[in-house]
Amino acid sequence: MGIPRVSRSFGDALRHAALSLIALVSVASCANMRDGNAADDGAEASTGRFVERSVRVDGADYRYRAFVPAARFRRGPAPTILFLHGTGERGNDGEKPTLVGLGPYVRAHADTFPAIAVFPQAPDGPDWKGLAAQIAFAALDDASRAYGGDPDRSYLTGLSMGGYGTWELALMQPQRFAALVPVCGGLSAPRAERDLFVTPLRDEADPPAALAQRLKTTPIWIFHGAKDDVVPPRESRAIVAALKAAGAHDARYTEFPDANHNSWDATYSQTPELWEWLFAQRRR
Repeated sequence: MGIPRVSRSFGDALRHAALSLIALVSVASCANMRDGNAADDGAEASTGRFVERSVRVDGADYRYRAFVPAARFRRGPAPTILFLHGTGERGNDGEKPTLVGLGPYVRAHADTFPAIAVFPQAPDGPDWKGLAAQIAFAALDDASRAYGGDPDRSYLTGLSMGGYGTWELALMQPQRFAALVPVCGGLSAPRAERDLFVTPLRDEADPPAALAQRLKTTPIWIFHGAKDDVVPPRESRAIVAALKAAGAHDARYTEFPDANHNSWDATYSQTPELWEWLFAQRRR
């Protein structure tokens, strides 16, 4: 009579252990899907999606978002865009960088946008130099590894503070990017109260000329608003003039006559030829 009782207890224990294991696996799977680090990266997805990831830099974790294109665009190494946000998107939530500029365009074209897009976030306070630059490069490396980014088709773009950051990061790693798209950025502080500058050029007598010599072989398309009263368009005009004087391989400039500081909507959403040009560029 004792043996049946032992068998039932043993069976109940097995059932309890199995149910516990299933619950643990389910919780782990849900957690992975929430943070975008799941082993299943949506290889069969028919439309692109944003995922949340994080990188560790100097002992701290920093959240960022990545857009992963539909599976049909990832049958080989995928083009990858690193986007640098402006002043208003700094913080630690990981989401704000996707709400202005490139993010809304990508979200509206999630089923047809063919590239990985990486949206790092600068912490409160600094612009795209020092720690923030390290975070940006770490996010680009992480997303490229996770989703099959093509190192020969990595592109860099940014707006306002991120336009300055585009020059900053491009000069830090001048062989890294196949093309640059700075939007309403510059090289020197736009006004006395904002200490915004591009570090590698700070001590140069002629920053645009120095930049042109270092980046003249990189395809560049600069955008600015003619009525910009935050970062004057003369900043971009001086850069493109220096690039052309240096015999730049491919230096383009578009100035929107009716745009103020917000020239990013016209750049990303209303310039379809930008995308054809950008995705045709490969690192030399």
